Amino acid sequence: MSHQKVKNVMSTDVATVREDTPFKDVARALAQRDVSAVPVVDLDGHVLGVVSEGDLLIKQGTQEIEFSRSLWRWWRDRVNHHRAAATTAGQLMTKPAFAIAATSTVAGAARTMTEKGVKRLPVVDEAGRLVGIVSRRDLLAVFLRKDEDIRADIVERVFEHGIGMAVNPATVTVDVHGGEVVVTGQLDLRSQLSLVEDMSRHIDGVVDVTVSMSYRHDDTHGHLPEAMTIDITQPPRVW
Repeated sequence: MSHQKVKNVMSTDVATVREDTPFKDVARALAQRDVSAVPVVDLDGHVLGVVSEGDLLIKQGTQEIEFSRSLWRWWRDRVNHHRAAATTAGQLMTKPAFAIAATSTVAGAARTMTEKGVKRLPVVDEAGRLVGIVSRRDLLAVFLRKDEDIRADIVERVFEHGIGMAVNPATVTVDVHGGEVVVTGQLDLRSQLSLVEDMSRHIDGVVDVTVSMSYRHDDTHGHLPEAMTIDITQPPRVW
C-alpha cells in the first residue's frame, strides 16, 4: 500500500550555511528567511549538522550572571559558555544531523521527529545530498486531505486491491467525515475485520477508524457459524 512521500510535502527552497559561515551571517539567514533553523552543508551538499535559533541564543543567555545555581545548572552553564564562544556555524551546529530520505513516507518522518525530539528534518537523496527540508507543519498537511479523497483511497486500496476478490465492494459502505472513517457492510470472513481496520488506518489523512461489519463465516476458531454482527472492540467469542 503506497503512502504519501516526504518528497511530496517537503520545501525545496532551503536556506543553508557552510561550516565557516560567521555567527552574524547565520543569524541574518534565519531572520531573512523567517526560519528557525538552517542545515550546515559541505561543498558537495552533504548535511553536516543543523544550526537553530536555540543554538544562537546560548550566546545571549550566558551573558547574564546567576549566583544561585544547582550543580546540574552549573555544569550546563559551563558547557553553554564553551558553546557561547563559537563564532562559526560549524562550531555552533548540532551534529550529527538527523536526516531522512526523500522517498521515506510522511508517517516515517513523523515517527523520526517524535523519536528524536526535533521540529524539522533535512531531506537527502540517495547520495546523502540535501534536496529539501520537512517540518512538522508540512507533515500535518496530510490531515488536510478531502474526505472524498480519503474515501476513494480506502475503497480502492483496501477493498478493490487490498482484500481483492475476497470482498464484493457492493456489500461495503465507507463514510468519511473530518478524517474519521466508518465502515459498514458484510465480509466473508471474521478474520478480515482486523485487516480492514488496520489497512484503513494506514491511509494518509485518516484520523480514526470504526469498523461495524457483519461476516458470513468465523474462520478464527475453525467454525462456520451464521452471519452475525460483532463489535471488534470486544474480545472474540470462543465457540
